[in-house]
Amino acid sequence: MARFGIEEEFLLVDRETLVPLASAPGSRERLAREVSDRRIGGQIYPEFLTSQVECVTDPLLSRADAVTQLDGLRRMLTAHAAANDAVVAASGTPFHTTRQAMISSSPHYDRVATQLGSIARGHEVNGLHVHVEVADAEERVRALNRLRGWLPVLLALTGNSPFTEGADTGFASWRSILIRRLPATWTPPYFRDLDDYVRQVERLLALGAIPERSSLSWAARVSDRFPTVEARVCDAQLDIDDTVFAATLIRAIAVNGDLPAASAPVEEIDAVLWVSARYGMRAIVVDPTTGEHTDAWTAAQRLVDLVRPGLEELGDAEFVIDHLARLRVEGTGAERQRRAYAREGMDGLRRLHLAGAASVPASTPPSAAAAAE
Repeated sequence: MARFGIEEEFLLVDRETLVPLASAPGSRERLAREVSDRRIGGQIYPEFLTSQVECVTDPLLSRADAVTQLDGLRRMLTAHAAANDAVVAASGTPFHTTRQAMISSSPHYDRVATQLGSIARGHEVNGLHVHVEVADAEERVRALNRLRGWLPVLLALTGNSPFTEGADTGFASWRSILIRRLPATWTPPYFRDLDDYVRQVERLLALGAIPERSSLSWAARVSDRFPTVEARVCDAQLDIDDTVFAATLIRAIAVNGDLPAASAPVEEIDAVLWVSARYGMRAIVVDPTTGEHTDAWTAAQRLVDLVRPGLEELGDAEFVIDHLARLRVEGTGAERQRRAYAREGMDGLRRLHLAGAASVPASTPPSAAAAAE
């Protein structure tokens, strides 16, 4: 059974205004130590901005493990935010922006900030990153080639950043549009093999397009630190079920060697990514197995059908099918945010974020629910 890991990025925002709040010096580090001392599973780390944190699970074997760790981490982060009169913004972008974000100090972040210039100060974005363990290095590249064709469908399903600067952007994933400003971003090339992957990354480094390998912003990449392929296309998600749904689908694609590689040109997949970022599940996408245009819902169902044997083997099929049905009824994160804001303004968004950060998800198995109490 392939292990997987989940990284969730969040911004801490003022409870009343929903404006990102810079953390007091040392406060995120103290939270990280408290999480480690309590041994709840996973870690919380300071992120690029001083208003931002990252919740990182341990390597996971099952959906139940993921639910338990994500719930524990979100609860700890929510308690930390409440003590500082803040809310955890479970969204790809905050409702309001500062345009003067403070960068966390570290050698890596200093290099990134120097590289990005003024972009860094307005880069208030949160992503969901999913690592899938693939032992063989060549197979990791093949898994990346399989993932690249499904990136637009995954983005359409997980778009959750409709607002910026207190206004509706018209996009399901405004985070994706902001990410587009970075070098080596969106769709990775098709790679012939591992050597080809290494060569192309080395060229980017030689050009100065990225300061180091960990700065690659492709929507999927081979990890430089772990024996994993990493999907980075998804926005941060409103609740744990949304996160686990994305992670189980990504794992199923990565480990399914029967899925064909997507050799479509970068510009074609990039164009479909833009459409998915704009329209979410109302987008017209390309089925990577046929090359035909289709609506996002049909493509998503096609994906589930293709990976269903693997989902069944891992015990995830019923959950994935049920959650896809839930998205049809309740809408994606972007749609739920828009609905909450239309009904109750910022109060509605605040309640939505609080509910996602503090509740045990519907998918929690009984054993995991007991452990979360």
